[in-house]
Amino acid sequence: MKFSNQQDIDVPIAYVYRRVTNFAAYERQALRQGAHVVRVDGDGPVGVGATWDVAFTFRNKDRQLRAQVTELVAPDGLVVMTHAKGLTSETRLSLVALAQQTTRVQVQVVLVANSMSARLLLQSLKLAKTNLNNRFRKRVREQLKTIALDYERGR
Repeated sequence: MKFSNQQDIDVPIAYVYRRVTNFAAYERQALRQGAHVVRVDGDGPVGVGATWDVAFTFRNKDRQLRAQVTELVAPDGLVVMTHAKGLTSETRLSLVALAQQTTRVQVQVVLVANSMSARLLLQSLKLAKTNLNNRFRKRVREQLKTIALDYERGR
């Protein structure tokens, strides 16, 4: 199953890249939402191979996943692979400078089932794909709006 979205933002590509590769902010956000996040590969700068174990509760069940940065190319984007019980996802974020102050952001998430229960989950998600696509687009739009507002404020 694949979700994708493309939007343009009036922010320089270097600033967008810094924001989308701020993994410490993602860790803090997950912790605020009740997840337990542990960086597996130790402290230091995030690069290819950086890995996190994340434990959280979703729909009254404890879940665990492992996320790993598999590509990190400044300022063009990144790829993060996520492995959970029976489900693998690849999140690809690509940045393209359209002008000095304009960046095209392309986000693609591909989910692949590796077990029968994950196949059943993906099958049920396909029934709600239109709604999920709308939620995905809205979430991407909100994140980019936050980046644009922070840029305008001079952060």
